[in-house]
Amino acid sequence: MSILRAVPFVDKAVISDGLTRRLLNRGRKYGLDSITPFCIDKIVVAEWVSLKCRYGCTKYGTNWTCPPATPGPEKIRGILDDYTLALFLEGTKRCPDFHRNNHRKRAAQVRCWKGTVGLERMLFLEGYYKAFSLVGECCALCKECAYPESCRFPQEKRPSVESCSIDVIGTLQNLQRSSSVATGANDNFCYYAIILVA
Repeated sequence: MSILRAVPFVDKAVISDGLTRRLLNRGRKYGLDSITPFCIDKIVVAEWVSLKCRYGCTKYGTNWTCPPATPGPEKIRGILDDYTLALFLEGTKRCPDFHRNNHRKRAAQVRCWKGTVGLERMLFLEGYYKAFSLVGECCALCKECAYPESCRFPQEKRPSVESCSIDVIGTLQNLQRSSSVATGANDNFCYYAIILVA
């Protein structure tokens, strides 16, 4: 006997305004300010992004949701070929401890992470069975990742946008959006995530 319940089949690569509003209403609980549906061809995948991970991030090689545990640029391009529609999620947060690895920073990361994965689940239950999240920042679900041992939260494990060689700034420009870099500890900074939909 199957424990899965039937979900409605969605045969169009569209998201209604009503569903977008419901997603945003739920997402606001997690700090999201906007959700924008867009065509997948607006996503920019670039080889140089992986250099930033490899040579600019302390999480490289230590986390299940960061390189080299995540797909490379060629694999990502192939995955994106399976989709026509995505959602761009944007939120702002203030985190004066962004440069520290402490509980307050981690709590903010987990909140955004769970929100994004929760919206993915909501889309799945609406019939968008291919929905898959690319979250912002690196995973903080555990204080210290079990990598290379088995992930403690495999159902919530998702790669970050950047770990998939996605040029976030280039993608924003394709969406005719701009972004500024937070330069001070008291500045608000933007949080970006993408959900591949259909």
